[in-house]
Amino acid sequence: MSLKSFLNRILDHIKSLFNTIPNEIATALKIGISVTENIKNFVNSPAADVLTAIIPGDLDNTIKEKLQLSIPVILTELKLIESSLKLTKPNDIASAAIETITAMDKNIRCGVLHQLSILITQKVADGKLSWSDGVYLSQWYYEHNFKLPIRISFSKLLF
Repeated sequence: MSLKSFLNRILDHIKSLFNTIPNEIATALKIGISVTENIKNFVNSPAADVLTAIIPGDLDNTIKEKLQLSIPVILTELKLIESSLKLTKPNDIASAAIETITAMDKNIRCGVLHQLSILITQKVADGKLSWSDGVYLSQWYYEHNFKLPIRISFSKLLF
């Protein structure tokens, strides 16, 4: 058996494991990663409704409402805004937190966004996803659905 076919068999097995994820967890992963990507790409505009801009528009209204209530709480609990600011409006909280995230060192920002996507995914999954499973699944989902795949030629590795 060649190295390429061996690696393809391993990859196929890993893919089959992720194909057995329950639909509600898969949907929660998609939402958590999408919201986090929107936060990462959000350009702060004073006229924009921050929460509307970062929550995907094609979601069920119940999920949107849950996220509009949950995201400011999560951002506050992650200490992404100063408590001394005494912000109470969800959009003000989200806007201040996004400013903080934008100002972070790139490596720290990646870690914070990863945590944020897991917490949002857990919220959407109604607690049916553990932190450790959320770490692995969100990383896998991000790598396979948002990042461009890196193509490696096996012949270049072998020769």
